[in-house]
Amino acid sequence: MFPAAHNSVIAPPPAVRRPAAAPAMSLAGARQNELLRALPEADLERLFGHMELVPLKPGQCLYDFGDELEYCYFPTNAIVSLQYINEEGATTEIAVVGREGVAGVAVYRGERASNTAVVTGAGYGYRLHAEALRGMFAEGGMLAQQLMRYTSSMFTQLAQNVVSSRHSSIDQKLCRWLLERLDRSIGTELKATQENIANLLGVRRESITASAAKLQAEGAIQCRRGVIDVLDRTILENNAGACYFAPRLALPE
Repeated sequence: MFPAAHNSVIAPPPAVRRPAAAPAMSLAGARQNELLRALPEADLERLFGHMELVPLKPGQCLYDFGDELEYCYFPTNAIVSLQYINEEGATTEIAVVGREGVAGVAVYRGERASNTAVVTGAGYGYRLHAEALRGMFAEGGMLAQQLMRYTSSMFTQLAQNVVSSRHSSIDQKLCRWLLERLDRSIGTELKATQENIANLLGVRRESITASAAKLQAEGAIQCRRGVIDVLDRTILENNAGACYFAPRLALPE
């Protein structure tokens, strides 16, 4: 005889959560990068034949200082931090690249990286072999113009970072750092720890904690473990200082 049945209901097994599918490689996807979107259709199609859509994961090093630059990266929704690491291992962020630009451009054969590029915001980007980029750059045209204009804006960003490191307050530095990420993010949530921000800005963690607490009290941000949610961009802009706006004015249209 079988045992008497119970009235309890057996719960179904939990659904397996599958990772989101990677976006399909397409010209429309490439146009999510603003520099690529500015190219004529024919130029983008030529480049596209040499491109590869790649995932960019947090902490991934795209190249190190002194590496020969074999690829450049056009982020679509990822964020790349350009960093300088001194002999003692201290890291300073010197610039940031998102969907507005490109990281790792080498217009001369054998050119080596003058910085280290690390992914700080997960997403995707289009990887292009340096040889293909050099070939089209040598022809002149819109690609060369866009790269030169973007390089000019990058120099402006580097110069403003130097000025900011000398003359900006901790509050201004934090606001600018948050805005630079917000500009390159789809939503308002930024994944970052206060310790990581402090390391990249070259300041004490306690200083970032105090500044973040002040911004949270003003209603500009909401801090959770490893996440900063921007609630009021205007407050950040009003506190960021002029060093935030100058590089934006120099970006390619």
